Amino acid sequence: MARILVAMSGGVDSSVAAKLLVDAGHEVAGVTLKLFSGDDIDAENATRTCCALSDVEDARRVAYKLGIDHFVYNFRDLFAEKVMNRFVASYLAGETPNPCIDCNRFIKFDKLIERAVLLGYEYVATGHYALIDKDAETGRYLLKRGTDRTKDQSYVLYSLTQDQLAHTLFPLGAMDKVEVRRIAEEAGLINARKPDSQDICFVPDGDYPAFIDRAVPGRVKEGDFVDVNGKPIGEHKGITRYTIGQRRGIAVAFGKPMYVVAKDAEKNTVTLGDDDDLRASSLEADDFNLISREILTEPIQIQAKIRYNQTEQDATLVPEGNGTFRVDFDRPQRAIAPGQAVVCYNGDTVIGGGTIRAQRDDRRKA
Repeated sequence: MARILVAMSGGVDSSVAAKLLVDAGHEVAGVTLKLFSGDDIDAENATRTCCALSDVEDARRVAYKLGIDHFVYNFRDLFAEKVMNRFVASYLAGETPNPCIDCNRFIKFDKLIERAVLLGYEYVATGHYALIDKDAETGRYLLKRGTDRTKDQSYVLYSLTQDQLAHTLFPLGAMDKVEVRRIAEEAGLINARKPDSQDICFVPDGDYPAFIDRAVPGRVKEGDFVDVNGKPIGEHKGITRYTIGQRRGIAVAFGKPMYVVAKDAEKNTVTLGDDDDLRASSLEADDFNLISREILTEPIQIQAKIRYNQTEQDATLVPEGNGTFRVDFDRPQRAIAPGQAVVCYNGDTVIGGGTIRAQRDDRRKA
């Protein structure tokens, strides 16, 4: 039996993960991470996010019910540096970040595992819906999609290293949500019917521009809307207020649907175009983490996702050197957003992933 530290958010998934490990006879303790000052999150918002005081209390009560120790670790300074500040900087650079990926990368599967090992725990377990396997031929740990495709979270876990995968457990990987809630109800856990978190924890109202304005007062300026040829066609209210693919909220009438197709932080412009202008055949990504293999020197056929809820798309992964990769899609993709992640699969297995930096569209080459 192993000593396992379970990251307990106060939600039903991590609570059932802890219960399953206790039932299997492991020595289990729970830990809830204090990541930001969420004391003033109201009750309504607290049902849709994590890290509120009520979430800490829910985790503590579940731990008591299971008869395990419960700790609270304060990672607020690290979270501010590695997640919140990066989120703001990415938006200011004209990108669309995914802070949940950064939280997994720098907090849950980096500093938490590091601390757990120092305290004598062999593993950290979470309530993520994903699977970890080991390639008998290469000896490499593999990250695979969860059995329940509607809940699969492998996309946000692509940054896991071999060492982190070796010290991580996903007890729910082969389960579906209905079964998880049934187990929680039968065990009398207080969060059996608690809604899933949906919003970014430090922006529970979903108003990202307002959060950024508070973080960096006066940094976001009005500027020009431009067409795809660079001609000014109106005035925007600040690049942080727009995302690639956005149609509503542009607040300028053009007589036809217009979409945000690009943002240029240096020029402080937002490019508008037709729906077809959103489609591109290729992207470039860096900060790439390979999981299923140590290196990649030749192009390979893959399936790729450029956003969490997207269905995998057939493509070719091409190494370009210096940690940069190109993804060439069999069919053009809509609204490829710099700052988001591209995650590459071979069937159910995650090959790796990285951060999208730019899109290419060979269709328009004459």
